[in-house]
Amino acid sequence: MPIASTPSIALDGASGHLVDVQADVSPGQAGLTMVGRADVSLNEAPHRCRMAVHNTNLSWPATKRVTILLSPSDLPKRGTHFDLAIALAVLKADGQLRDVDLTTSVFIGELTLSGGLRSVPGVLPMVLAASARGVKQVFVPEPQAHEAAMVPGVDVLGLRSLGQVVAELCGEEVPEAPPVAPMSGSRLLSWRGEERLDEVDLIDVQGLADARLAIEVAAAGGHHILLSGPKGSGKTTLAERIPTILPDLTTAESVELTALHSLAGSLQEGDGLVRRPPFSAPHHDASKASILGGGTGRVRPGEVSRAHGGVLLLDEFPLLRTDVIDALRQPLESGEVTIARGDESVTYPARGLVVFAANPCPCGDYHPNAGLNRCDCGAKQRREYRARVRGPITDRIDITRHLEPLRPHDERDPWARPEASAPVRQRVYEARQRQAVRYDGRAWRLNGHAPGPILQREWPLSREAQRVVDDQMYKGHLSRRGATRVHRLTWTVADLRGADAPSVADTQLALALRQGDPLQAAALRRAAS
Repeated sequence: MPIASTPSIALDGASGHLVDVQADVSPGQAGLTMVGRADVSLNEAPHRCRMAVHNTNLSWPATKRVTILLSPSDLPKRGTHFDLAIALAVLKADGQLRDVDLTTSVFIGELTLSGGLRSVPGVLPMVLAASARGVKQVFVPEPQAHEAAMVPGVDVLGLRSLGQVVAELCGEEVPEAPPVAPMSGSRLLSWRGEERLDEVDLIDVQGLADARLAIEVAAAGGHHILLSGPKGSGKTTLAERIPTILPDLTTAESVELTALHSLAGSLQEGDGLVRRPPFSAPHHDASKASILGGGTGRVRPGEVSRAHGGVLLLDEFPLLRTDVIDALRQPLESGEVTIARGDESVTYPARGLVVFAANPCPCGDYHPNAGLNRCDCGAKQRREYRARVRGPITDRIDITRHLEPLRPHDERDPWARPEASAPVRQRVYEARQRQAVRYDGRAWRLNGHAPGPILQREWPLSREAQRVVDDQMYKGHLSRRGATRVHRLTWTVADLRGADAPSVADTQLALALRQGDPLQAAALRRAAS
């Protein structure tokens, strides 16, 4: 009984699984059956493959019984990228590719009725999964060859049609074919990626020394931060400049982030690895699916995952939908988001720096100083507005800063010397390098991601510093989770000043950052050094 087998890849969130596409072509009542937990788009694949084979001047076994199995059968399969593997497996089982070994390569691509190939989302994570399982050669649609070639050690063949793939496999001259059409999604505007460094800079920010120190610590250790204050106090201005003080992504981070963009279908032909940390600022009316991930059909990564390794700004945070606010607990705590839907469960990484920006009241003008207060909201409105920032969420935020609008004389201070982003970025880079050495071989890279028990066991605070933290816990000012986050912040402050171990002053500064206490940044920085 002639049976052919061809490898392909099934995606489960950001993970890829090797799938064995088996085809059996045997005499009997003509028909076609496909089994193996295929979704709707995949169930349509045999019809696309039959016409593609016919229009490539090859023969589809229309008078025989064709059975296609996608193994393992308990793994759900989705997407149109199985088309090429299915067509080749059927041709092999029918004896038309008798001398061709299809088991050593992975075939990825959607087929058109004319036999052409079309681009598909998720090529990079598919090739990463294939490489991890020892595959050395992949066939992909021509525009995505550059994307697939980002994986080292894999021979990538980018082709335009089923006819070209068959000719390449048989060692024949590759025929001409029309260019592959790009994916239906395309950019309306070119987004500010690497050039974002040229558009904004910390030197534009006058005053706000406390907040500038806070975002430097947040950037150095990957700590989540809440910026509150009246409208016009500089919350968004500071948040938009955090990417300018972040160093370039490491190679591992670049591959992770680029794979997520590939899954989202946002990579364009010729795009390389994403080297600069991303910046995302979804509207406060965005849905849970758009921020956390989801959607109809294939589950796509949301904004919290697209900002992996970069910055996610949630402006007007209290106006977010309640279900979105509650769902943020998982990515804030674990650095990943799991989306469960029916019998489907996918997990995406989400270790970005989350910046929450909030006004003190609905109108944004409330000020505790009666002489500066221009708020016309009632006390009940303010209470209800603040109640939306729930305790379980704020407990997962490492740094809290309240910003005050600049006075006119501060803006015109001739002695003010705002620091540019470049020297701050260098300090952040050096602090992250110290963390890379400390956590070498671990599953995390930054202090903000370090598990509390391991941090307490292997990198404890000094007895005096720990006493400062314990005292705050005994007074009820700090929860156990909060104590762990102060521990992480303390190490980041020490890393920024180049110390081998944190001091008591580092812990005091970390507590002030955590609890939102007013602090004199310059004085505390001198004390810490």
